[in-house]
Order: sequence, then C-alpha cells, then structure tokens
Amino acid sequence: MDIDFIRKRITELRLAKDCSEYQVSLDLGYSKGYIQSITSGHSLPSIRSLLDICNYFNVTPSEFFNEETTLDSPLLLQIVKDLRTLPPEDLQTVLEITERFKYYRNQKNRPCEKGG
Repeated sequence: MDIDFIRKRITELRLAKDCSEYQVSLDLGYSKGYIQSITSGHSLPSIRSLLDICNYFNVTPSEFFNEETTLDSPLLLQIVKDLRTLPPEDLQTVLEITERFKYYRNQKNRPCEKGG
C-alpha cells in the first residue's frame, strides 16, 4: 500500500456515492477544496479527517484500508452498515431470507427440462 491508495480510495468511495469532491468537503465541514487537495495528491488527511471521511462514506477504517475490499454501491454500503447494528438472531433471519431469495431466483432462471 502506498500514499496513492488513500486518494484513490476516497475517489472510489466518492464515485460510488455519486457526489462531488466539493460536496464531500462541505458536508464534512471543510473548505470547498479540501477533498480535491487530497485526491490530487497535494495533501493527506489527518487521522481525525480520515475518520470523518470513513464515517461519511459508511465504511470502517479497516474496510477503507483493506486493499481486497471492493466497495460497492451506496445502497450495499448502507445495508452492511445497518446489518452491523442487528442482534445475532436478526442476522440469522436476514441470512435465511437472502438464501431463500437466492434459491428461488436460481429456480426461476433455470431452463425448463424437456420431458421424455
């Protein structure tokens, strides 16, 4: 991992959320060019700012720095954030629902078998 990773990750998160550098800067309470100065490589965020950026994009610092994590749509990021707040029994229910949904989706998409 190198310093470019931080600027690229912020850009990736920003694009996934479909917002401008200007808007992220203002939403976080920074000057209008703050995020642009980071993503262009002119500066690096402080630890506090980096935590604010992670919170803004609904990712943990661990997720932010995990190079193997593919950041998905804002909808999926929000779902993951919401799932983290559920108790284990609710998580089990969500898992059962998603597995059932996948099963029925696969059944629906299977080609019809020809009779003999």
